[in-house]
Amino acid sequence: MVLFQSLAGCLIGQLSICVCVIFSIDVSYVLFCHTGGHVTVAAVMKLGRLLYTILVHEIQPYEKIKLKGLPADVASSLNKLAVVKLNGGLGTSMGCKGPKSLISVRNENTFLDLTVQQIEHLNKSYNADVPLVLMNSFNTDEDTKKILQKYTHHRVKIHTFNQSRYPRINKESLLPVATTMGLTGENEEAWYPPGHGDIYTSFYNSGLLDKLIAEGKEYIFVSNIDNLGATVDLHILNHLMSQPSDKRCEFVMEVTDKTRADVKGGTLTQFDGKLRLLEIAQVPKAHVDEFKSVTKFKIFNTNNLWISLPAIKRLHEKNAMDMEIIVNPKTLDGGLNVIQLETAVGAAMKSFDNALGINVPRSRFLPVKTSSDLLLVMSNLYSMNAGSLTMSPKREFPTTPHVKLGSSFTKVRDFLKRFESIPDMLELDHLTVSGDVTFGKQVTLKGTVIIIANHGDRIDIPAGAMLENKIVSGNLRILDH
Repeated sequence: MVLFQSLAGCLIGQLSICVCVIFSIDVSYVLFCHTGGHVTVAAVMKLGRLLYTILVHEIQPYEKIKLKGLPADVASSLNKLAVVKLNGGLGTSMGCKGPKSLISVRNENTFLDLTVQQIEHLNKSYNADVPLVLMNSFNTDEDTKKILQKYTHHRVKIHTFNQSRYPRINKESLLPVATTMGLTGENEEAWYPPGHGDIYTSFYNSGLLDKLIAEGKEYIFVSNIDNLGATVDLHILNHLMSQPSDKRCEFVMEVTDKTRADVKGGTLTQFDGKLRLLEIAQVPKAHVDEFKSVTKFKIFNTNNLWISLPAIKRLHEKNAMDMEIIVNPKTLDGGLNVIQLETAVGAAMKSFDNALGINVPRSRFLPVKTSSDLLLVMSNLYSMNAGSLTMSPKREFPTTPHVKLGSSFTKVRDFLKRFESIPDMLELDHLTVSGDVTFGKQVTLKGTVIIIANHGDRIDIPAGAMLENKIVSGNLRILDH
């Protein structure tokens, strides 16, 4: 324990400065690096806004990739692909118990249902064999395996493996909170899954990596299971497969243009000839606002990644997978302050050869993190085909409305009770709802709509109502006669 405490203290002391960051000071960019226990100014680059000029060859527009078209034999490429979904998260932030992937999001279909439908459609359409791999955590593994039985007769092979389980560290003593290896009782909050960067080690140790390589698989497409836009893109797959074997790209990160809703998303920088992922948790507090700038850092990581299986095997066996460790402070329910040491899957990008960023359309990033996101994907803004959601052609502008629902809508159960049916949102630009508000059937929302019920008041939007550029406040009750 004394040794662990000493090592943990040393590690955490260094991690606060173990970060490569490019930020502007006046007209200069200064690159701070941790080397040998000291912070040194490695380079001063008077680049102004030329940071993205540096990256122009390493970040390709999706349109350029798409211009290549598709080969006649798409199946041969698909047969070299496996889809990996990150399935370690719980639905607690949306008031649900169990794995988040089992929350219904569209026509009673869960995230997992939609994923299986997408891959099955690919396999049937191209007579291919694309398997689905789920990276579970100790929080989600048991419940997920139970539900997988329903897909037995679907045309998709499903594999699972578990990411690691790490002990939370007491912030004061720097000792593990766990007293035993158990997960119940006083140890219920003592363990955590250490971020999706653990995929490389856990995937290798599970034996699945070698199994897939033996089956002829060359790439995995990795994404968060709650990103409904993360479907297999045949043009990106073709780009990977059409390159000469000696120049083949081992890692592709899909990025997209940042909006003010995405200011916390990780971005790409370049150092020592390698693309690197920079996460907000690695940024010193003094520079967080600069990191969030949509003019300086114009793209962000969607966490849709295409990774070479042989490259993962090579790097793991050489112990050459280099990822920054992120110190994530947490407070447990009992008030205890703890530290979690985590890694991000995209952080390994710099370890791979010929890594590439592809600036993809916003449609490939459709995460459902909150009930506000859920309202969007349940609405007529999107149509569904074979598990994939696409923006309705009836919407005049391809942009997604900004929706902000108040705390009364946070839990999925409460959210569903407040809508007799999901409103027509085809012409909506902005919606803010706060307080005790309910919606009747066949409500239409257009333009900017703000509905605020003050404390103690209630607003019932009547069935068939059409609100266009309206502010509704006060008290409005519809009572049965």
